[in-house]
Amino acid sequence: MDEPSSPTLTLAALAVVVGVVQVLLALVGVDPWYFALAWPLADRPWTLVTSIFAHGSLGHLLSNLLGLVVVGIFLERRTSPARFYAFFLAAGVVAGVVQVAVTALVFGQGTAVLGASGAVFALLGYVLAGNRLTERIAAGIKLSPRVQLAVVLGVAGTLTVVTASAGVALIAHFTGLSLGLVAGREHLLRPSPSR
Repeated sequence: MDEPSSPTLTLAALAVVVGVVQVLLALVGVDPWYFALAWPLADRPWTLVTSIFAHGSLGHLLSNLLGLVVVGIFLERRTSPARFYAFFLAAGVVAGVVQVAVTALVFGQGTAVLGASGAVFALLGYVLAGNRLTERIAAGIKLSPRVQLAVVLGVAGTLTVVTASAGVALIAHFTGLSLGLVAGREHLLRPSPSR
């Protein structure tokens, strides 16, 4: 029986394919941001998914692929491929939606978002919160749910600010990281015990 393929490498390959499609479409006059998620969501619903795999530049693609491979290869060994794919896609969609919704509805700016960084930050958050060292440390500290939430938001906020640069979807990064931290603490990706 063949060894199952790596979900991380499959997602990375899909991002590369979408990048090539973006370049080819640009050659015939289609805007590469055609795949971008923007508000209102109902105008182009396919972008809920395509925006995760499309990127604004080669550098953007390569930085997301590096993060995906570094964190994904580690995490995929601790879950099933189906859970890995579902978590990556769900986190990417939620991070993108929160980014465009907040910028449109709160800040009054129509912005579009591309890239896998929200999903990659979710994977990173999961690894940070769901590992054995964190488990040992957390087991010895009793915190109220409010304090736990404050810790999650504080860690997510700090890591978002540390990784910030011009043109980066900070709200998507914060959202993805927060989702990952919560999912990691709950071991959401842990496979069900076999009977």
